[in-house]
Amino acid sequence: MRARWNDDHRDYLSDALALLQGWTHDGGEIRRTLHLDDSQHAALTERMKVVADAVGVRPDVRRLDGRTQIRLRLRVPGTTDSDLSPGEVTLAARIEDLYKNIIAGAA
Repeated sequence: MRARWNDDHRDYLSDALALLQGWTHDGGEIRRTLHLDDSQHAALTERMKVVADAVGVRPDVRRLDGRTQIRLRLRVPGTTDSDLSPGEVTLAARIEDLYKNIIAGAA
């Protein structure tokens, strides 16, 4: 079972989320839509898998009309807890880094 976060921890996560430009926070999930071509999408998802495994988060990634849609949300079986964990925020930050590197490589 997951420990409850105190207010200081929630403030820390809120501050971290505020630094992630382009990500939207809605309840217990954060989302980002990226405009990538097919090869960039493939590169991002392959690199993202490595990071996601390391932080123990399973992103929901979809490809639609030339866009890559990413959702990160806490999934704790048997609970209704909807707080984000440091893992989701860490993965979002790493996805941003990966995205910037992939886009820079295409220029």
